[in-house]
This record gives sequence, structure tokens and C-alpha cells, in this order.
Amino acid sequence: MNTKESMSTSQNVARDERTVAIENAGYRWTCILLTFALLVDVMYRGMVRNEAAWDLMALVIVGGAVSTIYQARQKALARGWVREAVLIACLGAVIGAIVVMIMMLTR
Repeated sequence: MNTKESMSTSQNVARDERTVAIENAGYRWTCILLTFALLVDVMYRGMVRNEAAWDLMALVIVGGAVSTIYQARQKALARGWVREAVLIACLGAVIGAIVVMIMMLTR
């Protein structure tokens, strides 16, 4: 065995694919926790304190947009994702309009 081979086999790998996958999974769980915590805070402020928390809701929306844009630029999204995103946005707008109409009628 020559010295070049022994040097390459004796060195430990600092980061491999498994390490990167575990780190990314940790980041994913962190993002999920923060997003739902912000949504709960928005609901609490609206229902209990009668405050508008649009700044926090904007953080949730911008965070999702950043993630989606990055994945789109890296071509990691499935075919038809734009159509699905538009459909979901329209459905959310319809549900939001219904909620607003119900709130206006009950006041």
C-alpha cells in the first residue's frame, strides 16, 4: 500500500449525504414549528385580543414564497405545480371571502 492510498482511507469524512439529509430534516421541522407557532399567534391575537396581526401573517406567506421560489429555481417541484398553487390560492380566497361575509352578517 502506498502512502497516497493510506492517507485517503484513514481520513474521516466530515460531512456526507446522510449528515446533510439529517440537517435538512432538522431545518424542515424548525420551519414547520415556527410557521404553525406564527399561525397560532395570529389566531390568538385576532380572537382573544381583537388585534390584526397582518405582520405575522406576512411572515408566514413570505416564508412559504421564499421556499417555493428556491425550489422552482432548482427545478425540484413536480410538473403542474403552478396550476395547483393557483388553484389553492383561489380556494383560499373563496374561503376567506366566505369568512368575511359571515363575520359581516353576524355583527
